[in-house]
Amino acid sequence: MNRWARWLADNGTARYQLSRKKGWDAFVHSAPRESFDVLTRTEKTRLSGEEREDYNEARMVWNANLPTIKTSQLTAAYSVIDQVLASGRRDGDKLRGSVVIDAEPGLGKTTIATRYARDFHRRAYRREGPVTLGGHQRLPVAFVPLSAGITLKGLNQQILRFYGHPAVDRASTSKLGALAVDCVTSCETRLVVLDDLHFVDFKHRNGIEVSNHLKGLANEMAATFVYVGVQLAEKRFFDEGQLGEQAAYAQTSRRATRCPVAPFAVDTDPGLRSWISLLRTLEGHIKLADAHEGMLVEQAKVLHRRTQGRIASLTNLIDRVCYLAIASGTETITPELIAATTIDNAGESAARTA
Repeated sequence: MNRWARWLADNGTARYQLSRKKGWDAFVHSAPRESFDVLTRTEKTRLSGEEREDYNEARMVWNANLPTIKTSQLTAAYSVIDQVLASGRRDGDKLRGSVVIDAEPGLGKTTIATRYARDFHRRAYRREGPVTLGGHQRLPVAFVPLSAGITLKGLNQQILRFYGHPAVDRASTSKLGALAVDCVTSCETRLVVLDDLHFVDFKHRNGIEVSNHLKGLANEMAATFVYVGVQLAEKRFFDEGQLGEQAAYAQTSRRATRCPVAPFAVDTDPGLRSWISLLRTLEGHIKLADAHEGMLVEQAKVLHRRTQGRIASLTNLIDRVCYLAIASGTETITPELIAATTIDNAGESAARTA
């Protein structure tokens, strides 16, 4: 096995599933990838065919896994979550607030939630250890993604699947809720992240049941909830699907704090500087033989037009343009390669009308 094949064996694409405790634990405790020096064009010619293939694959894995940058959006979101988490220190008989990361698609909502939750999880492990006083595995965080048309029973099952509870497909609907509370309590979970909450229709009977159940879980669990979704305010999450005067009595609106996330804007000097700072940081991560300072920054306006300042579209573009740079032998990022790169449909459509 050559050195690049060994690197891939140790640092290749991680396949963990965040919606299961085993996968979440692997994500939380995974070490950073081991970096490596970029070979010059001359050094590449000395590689055998298999070595060159493995070296290129190693670079593609590296380039596809861009670091999480401490952008102004991430910093602002962390500040909101930190403030809400202050109530997480309340005793068990007192209510806690919740956070709602609410924004349009492609703005890094789930990344913000998972990275914050990972840091929270690590701090709890450091302070309290991996086992509770009752002898259970300590799981400071539960990550629960929802699916389309989620029901009350489905929500409880998703929570139990995270913990790997054996009764997930056998227990009655009423029993499932009690088991979910038991899992959170036994594992001393302090932060529950519910992703893709926009799948819940809060105007439909099932959605109203889910909304009411979430309030009940928040009352019974000594945990803080972080809800993540697309345009939740417009979907009447805060109003619990109610209209007019009734919306004023919605408990969720009083208990939940909205945390919006905005795209990068370049029509102001501070916005442009923030965008350029992001691109400059990403430049330093990319492994191409002819990579150079400014290869992304010089294309700042073009990259913004192609991605509309959305972090998800930008990372898609960088993944793919790096692939083209390696596959074509260009070994740097050029305007021509950027133009030849196809990204997500929303990004492409918006770029054509810009």
